[in-house]
Amino acid sequence: MQGLIQKLRHFAKERDWDKFHSPKNLAMSLSVEVSEIVELFQWMSEEESYNLNPEKLQRLKEEIGDVMIYLAKLADKFGIDPIDAAKEKIKINEKKYPVSKVKGKAKKYNEY
Repeated sequence: MQGLIQKLRHFAKERDWDKFHSPKNLAMSLSVEVSEIVELFQWMSEEESYNLNPEKLQRLKEEIGDVMIYLAKLADKFGIDPIDAAKEKIKINEKKYPVSKVKGKAKKYNEY
């Protein structure tokens, strides 16, 4: 993760783009890129969503890359390691959603 963040810092510095990368702008850009992923799957059946043609699969790969870039840049602004944050969130979710109460169910923690 740190290698990616270093590359992103260098990329933005070379282009003098960091002045555009405020937390607000990064969060907005992240939202836009996630929406582009959603758009790829819009109107597909569940089955179709598992079987993307090569062109859509390439677009998905690129959009996931964009999401990762903006997420990493936003996390970097606050000194957050996204991998560590995800691991911590999994621990929280393990407590909120114990297997014995939620296995096979799609309910929120306050609904079971």
